[in-house]
Amino acid sequence: MRFLLIFFIIISAFCYTAHSSTNQGRITGSLIDSLTSKPIPFVTVSLNTADGKTITGTLAGDDGTFTIENVVFGTYQLALTLVGYRSKKIVSLTISPEKPAVHVGTILLIPEPKLLSEVKVVGQKALVERKNGHIVYNAERDASTSGGTAADVLRKTPMVTVEPDGNLTMRGSSSIKVLVNGKPSAIMASNLADAIKQMPASIIKSVEVITNPGAKYDAEGVAGVINIITKKALTGKSGQVTLAGGNLNSSVGINLNLQGDKLGVNVVLNGNQKKGFDASEGTRTTLLNDQPVNVLKQTYANKSSDFGEYSVVSLDYDPDSLNRINLSATFSGGKARTNSSLFSRLMNVDGTIEQEYNRNIQVRSPTANTEYNLSWMRTYQKSGREFSVLTQYSRMPGNPGYTVVQTPVLAEVPDYLERSQSKIKHNEYTFQTDYIDPFMLPIRQDTLSITLETGLKGVSRKTGTLSTVEQAMTGKESDYQIAPDRSAELNYGQRILAGYLSLRVETGNQWALTLGGRYEHTQISSDNLSVQTQFKGNYHNLIPTVNLSKTINEKHTIEASYTQRISRPQIEYLNPFKNYSDSKNVSVGNPDLQAELAHATELTYSMYDDKGTSLSTTLYWRQTNNAIEWLKKVNTEGVALSTPQNIGQEARFGGSWYLSFLPAKDLTVTVNNDLSYNSLVSPSLSQRNSGWLNSGGLVISYKLPKDWYLEGSWYYTTGWLYIQSRYKGYTYLNLTGKKEFMQKKAALTLRLGNPFKKYIILTGHSKAPTYVSDGNNAYVYQSFNLSFSYKFGHVGVKEGKKNKKIINDDKKQASKRG
Repeated sequence: MRFLLIFFIIISAFCYTAHSSTNQGRITGSLIDSLTSKPIPFVTVSLNTADGKTITGTLAGDDGTFTIENVVFGTYQLALTLVGYRSKKIVSLTISPEKPAVHVGTILLIPEPKLLSEVKVVGQKALVERKNGHIVYNAERDASTSGGTAADVLRKTPMVTVEPDGNLTMRGSSSIKVLVNGKPSAIMASNLADAIKQMPASIIKSVEVITNPGAKYDAEGVAGVINIITKKALTGKSGQVTLAGGNLNSSVGINLNLQGDKLGVNVVLNGNQKKGFDASEGTRTTLLNDQPVNVLKQTYANKSSDFGEYSVVSLDYDPDSLNRINLSATFSGGKARTNSSLFSRLMNVDGTIEQEYNRNIQVRSPTANTEYNLSWMRTYQKSGREFSVLTQYSRMPGNPGYTVVQTPVLAEVPDYLERSQSKIKHNEYTFQTDYIDPFMLPIRQDTLSITLETGLKGVSRKTGTLSTVEQAMTGKESDYQIAPDRSAELNYGQRILAGYLSLRVETGNQWALTLGGRYEHTQISSDNLSVQTQFKGNYHNLIPTVNLSKTINEKHTIEASYTQRISRPQIEYLNPFKNYSDSKNVSVGNPDLQAELAHATELTYSMYDDKGTSLSTTLYWRQTNNAIEWLKKVNTEGVALSTPQNIGQEARFGGSWYLSFLPAKDLTVTVNNDLSYNSLVSPSLSQRNSGWLNSGGLVISYKLPKDWYLEGSWYYTTGWLYIQSRYKGYTYLNLTGKKEFMQKKAALTLRLGNPFKKYIILTGHSKAPTYVSDGNNAYVYQSFNLSFSYKFGHVGVKEGKKNKKIINDDKKQASKRG
């Protein structure tokens, strides 16, 4: 607490006491076509003295906006030039202490009449690029995701894998945190696999893959952070309607923007229906002292359906040019149902059948997650200096349940019934402050650009679960009785207090060094009412981050980094309720789990050129202590109990790379690959496993005349590795065709998923002291989807401040494979 108090005093001193003055300002604006009213990217913006001498300049972004920073007080001219447009000058721009920030507004550029039919602006942002030390996938440039979901976007993001069962991994680890606009999302925290299928792809601008997060990020997420950036608001009244239909996924969505100079409203409404089909078969042999005891054969067939919705309402208010207030609410819910048929046969080693039955299992998982954000950001006349206060409240209730009807083989009447109902309550409160202050420090023969970042954060989480089980041993509905030994109740609390300090130093010869430290104090309390046990504890973590980079000739960068990461288990890992929906495979959480702690080191080289080529290669090493995995133990009756445990140590080293280039006009090729060696060691279990893993993808897109687009993408993975098991991988092909019309306001997109192969099949082998097993899982992945989108309204680009968001990237997502 003393450490956090000192941090609070430091922040208060920086933010509310007098600060050194500056004699620099900035100029901002936006550029649109005078005929189409569309933003014009890559315009050269030159800053000239009053007599016309060029001092500095910049290029407008792909949204037509531009910013020139660090402009010394004085009077200037702006010169705007781009091939195909008439040049334009803006004169008598004065930057002064009274008005250090000048916004020139929206500027109309007039196309050259003689060149209208001849000139095409071919400059465009790369599909994949490296920015600020992390990889960015520019989803808005991808025509193939129309009518899809965030899962379709993430499937094409380098280093990210969306598994057939919906789980998300990065560099082979499921311990990742997914943020939306730099903030946590209640739907992401509650069920990541379902959440990414509910968010529509139409609202996603880009995806950032951050494998070496700095001190300002929560220390959670062993593999790193994935940040989904949604499309920015535009001035005026605008919107987009999207309709999509297919054999596995259908949706309808609307995105509305009402943006003025001070007040802006954004509304996203999306409804979707998803279907899934999969089947599995497996054989497991129970072992006792390395000798077989019995053999279990099982086959599964699952059919799932999910009706979901995703809605966002966001309100921005700018009372003046230096302040912004944002209020937003997100709702995500759905009714997921899975119907399964299970056949089980348990035999002695001599082949005698001990048990043989069929089970019909119906699982219901209704959700209704809500999240509210309120933030205030204050910028200053000094460019880059800002202070923000952010608050968040999340509510994530759940009411899952299942019913089981068991019937002996060759019988028509069930002999056993079971049903379960659970109530889950999760409330989360967050308060956060951040302060950023850049300044210049003249030294001998150079001037250092220094950026100071510091902040405080507090998180309080309260989770409660209550589960009951009823059984009918006769198979009759009238004989249901509560099974008290199968019920479970848990109350779990977690409080985190954190503070961070980061200093980035940049030199004139393009060296950059970032040093950061983050302190986190965690308090946990657990009250397992089922067995009358309580636990309270606390622990401290001091997380260092170091990043050193050198840029050569503006186009080549070498970067080295080191950081530590934590992953705290959430309710899926902690819930003590035993799930008996498959009586031969019982699962239960572990309230005594400890957090994972990882060390991560990277060495990266990246480059780009003026021809659109972008390349990045990374060597990395990651060691995770107290690694968490679901482990299985089988008793002599052939019943397996799966529970998460801290197995010991997981080490991974390898390399990843991506390459994006334009071999011909209107043709873009992007390739990515990750190769690593993974080693898992558990001294307490006397088990280990190791092996090479590889994954990657290829995307080829081509722009045809008359606004036609074609794209093909191919992905592969060699599989997954766990302490007790290994799964072989699969390949996936996606073909897309898109046609724009009505002056590019409307578009029709056809996507074919895995058109030449109906199933993706995963083959797995598991081995432990109490069992050995082999199995196959088959998922229907062959799909088609036809979508229509229409944009409406008149828009311009809104210049202003970005909303600051809370980042709670600190909860380990559940994954039971292995």
